[in-house]
Amino acid sequence: MTVTATDHPPTDLELYRIPDAMRMLHLSRTVIYEQLRAGRLRSVRQGRARLIPPSAIRDYIALLEREAEMA
Repeated sequence: MTVTATDHPPTDLELYRIPDAMRMLHLSRTVIYEQLRAGRLRSVRQGRARLIPPSAIRDYIALLEREAEMA
């Protein structure tokens, strides 16, 4: 089951599908997969599905903020 940010605040028990992460981060599918391949955005696998935990999204945002501060 996929829960979006508008349903209720995320908990670490929820996992987001790629389209959910795309909406939350305002990134294209291609960019999401590039970030996953580069190790900048973490994910887990459940069968054939790639799922992104809320903590991975928070960590990715924190990484972007740190990079912006350094620039």
